[in-house]
Amino acid sequence: MEKRVAVALGGNAILQAGQEGTADEQLANVKNACEQIAKLIDSGYEVVVSHGNGPQVGSLLIQHEAGSDEVPPMPLEICGAQTQGQIGYMVQQSLGNVFRELDINKNVLTTVTQVVVNEDDEAFANPTKPVGPFYSEEEAKKAMEEKDENWIEDSGRGWRKVVASPVPQKIVETESIKELIANDNVVVASGGGGIPVVEDENEQLSGVEAVIDKDLATRKLAEEVDADILMILTDVPNVAINFGTPQQENLGILTIAEMEEYQAEGHFGTGSMGPKVQAVVDFVKNGGERAIITSLDQALEAIEGKTGTQICADKDAVNQIA
Repeated sequence: MEKRVAVALGGNAILQAGQEGTADEQLANVKNACEQIAKLIDSGYEVVVSHGNGPQVGSLLIQHEAGSDEVPPMPLEICGAQTQGQIGYMVQQSLGNVFRELDINKNVLTTVTQVVVNEDDEAFANPTKPVGPFYSEEEAKKAMEEKDENWIEDSGRGWRKVVASPVPQKIVETESIKELIANDNVVVASGGGGIPVVEDENEQLSGVEAVIDKDLATRKLAEEVDADILMILTDVPNVAINFGTPQQENLGILTIAEMEEYQAEGHFGTGSMGPKVQAVVDFVKNGGERAIITSLDQALEAIEGKTGTQICADKDAVNQIA
């Protein structure tokens, strides 16, 4: 039976540092990512894909602000939906083209994905996730007064709006996604962490201004579609402890307990590797067979146990890979 893998594409798979973010640049990056995904599929793995969308949402917010005198700007959750379609289109086209080159007979489909969050999540009382462009202190204070928004000064680069980053509770479209996968389709889902929605007592949904962490949302997606393996692809081949110091050590194959010990020692920053590590630990804790963090270009080698940081339930599971 094919192993089912949930693959989370990091931001470098769509837009790389120093690039302007043109459509051609993004399509070229996505094509490279899709060639790696196709290697997994060609090796017999069943794949569902998720991705980030931070730069794309940021660009949309700038465009909406610039055109606000002409057309009404859209709220954040609708910008998220727009970028799910934008990036999904690029993945569908690129992966479909690679499939035809390799004679892989599969369709690729994007599901605009809503993710339910708890409206009482403490994140709404303490917004911390920066979104959109940088503004002056004067512009930020005006927005805070007139729109009741939350803004922070960000590392000396200017002021940015911050929104809540609540924990994902469930994915609305799970059953449809599972049916598509069962019918031999590759599905792109939960892009950008999903569109955050809340559910009332009558099961009616409504969007909220928030950003769900992409890696935590992919972990939820992996669990709900019964994935065997969660793979988070980023711009480094391994998770490291003592990062950036002479004592830096890249982590290979280890147990949940070992990774949790490193977490407790504070090795993983909340704005960088922290959510990725939490996602892989939670996935394996909740019954996943294995979770991997590695670089995009080493996806196949990592899933074969040859590289990357691998999280397993216990020593017996580690020994099966090592």
